[in-house]
Amino acid sequence: MKRFTRPWGIAAALALAVPVILLGAPAAHADPVSQTSGFYVDPNSSPARWAAANPGDGRAAAIRTEIAQKPMARWFGNWSGDIGSAVRGYVGAADAVDKLPLLVAYNLPGRDACGGHSGGGAGSVAAYDSWIASFASAIGSRPAVVVLEPDSLGDFNCMSQAQINDRVGMLSRAVGQFRSKAPNTWAYIDAGNPRWVDAQTMAQRLNMAGVGNARGFALNVSNYFTTGENTNYGNQVASALWRFGYSKPYVIDTSRNGNGSNGQWCNPGGRRIGTPSRMGGGAEMLLWLKTPGESDGNCGVGGGSSAGQFLPEVAYKMIYGY
Repeated sequence: MKRFTRPWGIAAALALAVPVILLGAPAAHADPVSQTSGFYVDPNSSPARWAAANPGDGRAAAIRTEIAQKPMARWFGNWSGDIGSAVRGYVGAADAVDKLPLLVAYNLPGRDACGGHSGGGAGSVAAYDSWIASFASAIGSRPAVVVLEPDSLGDFNCMSQAQINDRVGMLSRAVGQFRSKAPNTWAYIDAGNPRWVDAQTMAQRLNMAGVGNARGFALNVSNYFTTGENTNYGNQVASALWRFGYSKPYVIDTSRNGNGSNGQWCNPGGRRIGTPSRMGGGAEMLLWLKTPGESDGNCGVGGGSSAGQFLPEVAYKMIYGY
């Protein structure tokens, strides 16, 4: 893996050197970092496929080097086909080269309920429970990092109490599936971003969603806020969790936060890629969870596109910050 500031083994040891407020939280599972030799680079990511298919394009070399060759997460949802086969193939490919895969589970019923750009998900609570159980089983004993359900705890304003209860119940059961079926996986529940929900409220929601049985929580997924802003917020959430008798570490999505946020969340212009995936950096890990260049939806500089569609011009400009 490229651009680690320290050798992987040393970085893994220093992962404990997070702010004091995060110490004392027991690990839910065995450490997948110490079992691997760096993060997995997905050879079939959308920027990698685009660069391979367009070698004569003047943007291809930069997109290949600055984005496609960096470790980033693969997202799994109702587009993934048989989820067991999809996950098994991905983590198996990473395991074969002794690398740590990053996965995002994104299939809750009514996902993105208030944003509206990435709607869909499993057809029912029971369907989701079955899907996530198969997801965890497919990882099995192989090392992995999984981020659970971006946006799931941030957008309660347009949901009924019954829908909220269903949602936190599904998340809590999902965490239980990873704890019992994927003992070498660190699972993080998405916790929004610094300007969405106040830290005390988010801690309460995380607790209801079963974060006590997860490795921790994830911040800034598919958003643009600086690492510093997220670190401040993450420390506040971690502190607020102590009222429930425990605290947890967190990870930050740095894939597109190099220029910070301009207040817009849906394909804003002028953004820039951030620190590549690494241990430490203020959080337990800084990770590329969103793929730079993949659209947030039919909005902003991605007008006319659909969520998840790779836009080479957006990716190219994100490399240079314009």
